[in-house]
Formats: sequence, structure tokens, C-alpha cells
Amino acid sequence: MDVGHSGVDPAVAVAVAKAVAVAAYRKLDTLVLDTPSTGTCMAGLASCMARSEPEWAIGRIYPAEMNTASRLRVGVQLPEVERPVPWPEYVDMARAAEEVGFDSIWVGDHLLYRDDGRHERGPWDAWSLLGALAAVTDHVRLGPLVACAGFCPAGLLARKAAAIQEISGGRLVLGLGAGWNETEFRAFGVHFDHRASRFIESFEIIRRLLAGERVTFEGRFERVRDAVLLPRPVTPPPLMVGSTGERVLRAALAHADAWNIWYDWYGNTPEGFARENERVSQLIRDAGREPSDVVRTATVFVTLEGGRQDRPHTDDVPALTGSPSNIASGLAALAAAGLQEAILVVSPITERTIRTLGDTVNALRC
Repeated sequence: MDVGHSGVDPAVAVAVAKAVAVAAYRKLDTLVLDTPSTGTCMAGLASCMARSEPEWAIGRIYPAEMNTASRLRVGVQLPEVERPVPWPEYVDMARAAEEVGFDSIWVGDHLLYRDDGRHERGPWDAWSLLGALAAVTDHVRLGPLVACAGFCPAGLLARKAAAIQEISGGRLVLGLGAGWNETEFRAFGVHFDHRASRFIESFEIIRRLLAGERVTFEGRFERVRDAVLLPRPVTPPPLMVGSTGERVLRAALAHADAWNIWYDWYGNTPEGFARENERVSQLIRDAGREPSDVVRTATVFVTLEGGRQDRPHTDDVPALTGSPSNIASGLAALAAAGLQEAILVVSPITERTIRTLGDTVNALRC
């Protein structure tokens, strides 16, 4: 057996680091590790956390997540196109979210909005924001909500993700989707046709590259030849698919660590989420996995201070509103329907509303 200076087989070290990262994200109390040199073994996450070898990258998994199997995680989406936001304000909001106890921060991956009855608008580049936010925060997880797989070649998207994973110290959650906003595809010369087929090919390449494979793939839309990510990520990021489309879900749920649904796709209600969640559970079973293998996440629409000035409101998608305890009760109802991480889409979204919602986060933990 080839061992490093710490006495740990490097192949085993990488496998354990990946297993711990995935187990932590899925909120498991134990991990299952299968490597050629060790066979299958079970180890308590607490004992793995105690290890200090740098190759195991255990320091990149946060102890607070080890004993929270029953707690609803809460994240927040930072502004996208609600209003123009300068970089210093993003820093203040991200740090405020971390300070008041949010588990994650997220940014949208879009290029342009127009022809929808509102003024023409576009966000800052999502990957540039993620890299910068990773550098000014310490422990919140972060990710794109969700990255459009069609905006660039799959191998290049995997490289972007690997860099953010390194900059953040292993805190990236790679959300991926097929895209929907035809306006931005047309404006920037991106193919809008066959989005599900393009996603399926892209997802295959991205997940294999991030897993450390050397990949050759010849598809209808995506091609790589002897591609490899260098430097390799110490631990691959968890993969989250954001979709309700059956073809995309069937392809991704065979491998994904998490699933996400946007609030107006389930009506922002526990009943709507439970219905979609059960559908996803069946698709996971169809893929030969257990439903518990995939973390369930959803955006949740929340309004404070009257809302309505920066995001459309409709009667058929009621927002959670009211006091922090009222909003916490609404989130608890979603958790009872199977939600494991609520990503708040807040109207208005400011540092002040993020700090106000810290009381909601704390109420859920009491």
C-alpha cells in the first residue's frame, strides 16, 4: 500500500473526504466508504472529524452540521435583478447572513431579463460573485441557484465549480439546471433548443470531472477528449439539480446529492411541496436509490415591510409574511412536508431584512 507522510493511503484519504462531505451534506450520522484497499467500512462522523491529516480535508466540513439531522436548514438568495446592487452591499448582506445564522447564501445565474412587462435588467455574473463571496465569508455554504448548464461548455463549467470549491474551502453546493428564459439565450447566442438533452450530456461530463475522472465523451451536443480537472478539487462539491422536468430529473437524480424546486412551481405551500416531493421520491426509487439519498431543498417566498416593490406578487402564490415567529411556523410546516433546506427569496432583499430574518432562523432552532 502506498501511503503518504501521515500514514494514510492517498486514495483512501480522497475517498473518505468525499464520503464525509456527502454524508455531512445529507445530514447522515454515519458514512459508508468503499475503496479497493479498505472494502466497506462504517465510521462515526464525530470520529472522522477528530482526524487532523490535511489530505482528509476534514477541516472543510463544519462540525455544526454533524448533529443537525432534524433541523431545517435555512438559506437566503442574495439580490439578482430586484434593483441595482453594488459589490459592497453584497459583502454586507453576505456577512450579515453569516452573522445571524443562515446556513447558506445563493446567487441566481442569469444573463438578461426583458419583454416581461418590466424594465430591461440583468444581474452581475454569478460565478464572479460566487468567487468573491467565498473570499469574504467563512462558514456559510454558497452556490448558484441554479447554474444554467447550457451557458458554457460542460468542461468549462466544471472548472469554474472546482475553483469556487477551492476558494471557499469546500463550501460550494453546485446547483445545476437546464435554463428557461429564452430571451437571454437568444440575446447572447446560446442554443435554446433541446435543453433537456443538452443538460443530460453536460451533467454527465460535469459530475465525472468533479469526481476526479479523466473523461472522454462524444455526445450530440457536448464533446470532451481526455479532459481532466487540474488542480483536482480536494473534495468534489455536492450536486443539486433544480428542475421539475422529468427527463432532467431522471438523469440527474441517479447521481445528485440534492434537489431544488422554485417557489412558484409548488405554490409556496406545504401541500404543493409535498406533492412535488413525493413525485421526486418516486423518481429516485426508479433510479435504484433510496429517497433519503437526496436532500430536498426549495426556495420559499417571504415578504417583509410590505414587500411588493421589487418582485411580482400573485394571489395564487401566497408569500410567507408576518412576524419572525409566524414565518418560522410557515417554514416548520414545509419541513413537516419533507423540506430539508428552505432558501428564502425575500421581498425586499436588503441587509436589514436579512438581519430581521435572523430571528426566524433562531426561532426554528429553539
